Amino acid sequence: MIRVVVADDQPVICAGFAALVDAQPDMTVVGTAHDGRELVALVSAEQPDVALVDVRMPELDGIEATRLICRDTDRTRVLVLTTFDLDAYVYDAIRAGASGFLLKDVTADRLVDGIRLIADGSMLLGPAVSRRLVADFAAGHGPRSLEPPALATLSPREREVLLELSKGHSNAEIAASLTISAETVKSHVAEVLRKLGLRDRIQAVVWAYEHGLAAPGS
Repeated sequence: MIRVVVADDQPVICAGFAALVDAQPDMTVVGTAHDGRELVALVSAEQPDVALVDVRMPELDGIEATRLICRDTDRTRVLVLTTFDLDAYVYDAIRAGASGFLLKDVTADRLVDGIRLIADGSMLLGPAVSRRLVADFAAGHGPRSLEPPALATLSPREREVLLELSKGHSNAEIAASLTISAETVKSHVAEVLRKLGLRDRIQAVVWAYEHGLAAPGS
């Protein structure tokens, strides 16, 4: 059962999202919050699998609340929701440790599927967001001449998996590309994250671009 908390400063929207999540057979809402400080305290107390977080909240906005949550626990993954598709929100959410980003006008099916993906350790960025993220790194980060020391800790297969991750591929897609099982991919992904000291797949994508391992069009 996926344990979820929902945070939104508008009670009607918060209740709507909570009802949608609670109606799923594999999910349960363990609490709701209407401001950032309440959310951080709730996550600390309940240790949910996923926190559904609105960007704009009083007391503490969703980005700062995400940063505190991801700093204090490795258990809870954050899916950020916002009304506005602004680059600043996307990048700030990723840097804060969020595992996914969706607009509030998302369909119900897309939202609950997103929660499942996040809970399973996957990342969730729409195609447009992914393209902008790649373009941003291409503009601001050239390939580095020196190989980062942490890369030497990866096996050849783990490097291949990291490159596949940088393309935004799912475990199933990586398995098909490398002709290995999905379970083996999952194991390799876990090792890549552990060895590089990364929280999740989004951080792996960012790491690959920052260190010149991946480039737009590669």
